[in-house]
Amino acid sequence: MKTISDIINSKKMSRDYRCSHEFQAYGNKLSEDLGDKKHRALYIKLAKTEDRSLLEEAKDSVLSSRNATTKGRLFMWKVGQLKKERKEKQKENAENSKVEKVAESKTKVGKTEKEADKSSPKN
Repeated sequence: MKTISDIINSKKMSRDYRCSHEFQAYGNKLSEDLGDKKHRALYIKLAKTEDRSLLEEAKDSVLSSRNATTKGRLFMWKVGQLKKERKEKQKENAENSKVEKVAESKTKVGKTEKEADKSSPKN
């Protein structure tokens, strides 16, 4: 029976010296999955700065596409589209919260006016 260290040494498993951080490993994996090793640095930067769920959603969309000839280009387009969608949703949510705040303040003003009417002496 072999020990675990013997098995690992026999497999010649080595660490990828290009990666000292997790986002670098993710960027490298992303470039390999998309078949675009030429732009590896771009994917590392995206992995560092962008939301991981956004990148995963774009990657899944590209990999499920059968007709994609340049997956890297399609990936970058999809990231842009998803960022636009998220920005629009945030803007819409902000507008909705402003409308709700205005409606709440109007109801508070209406209540305070009614309370003031009740407390004022009647002639």
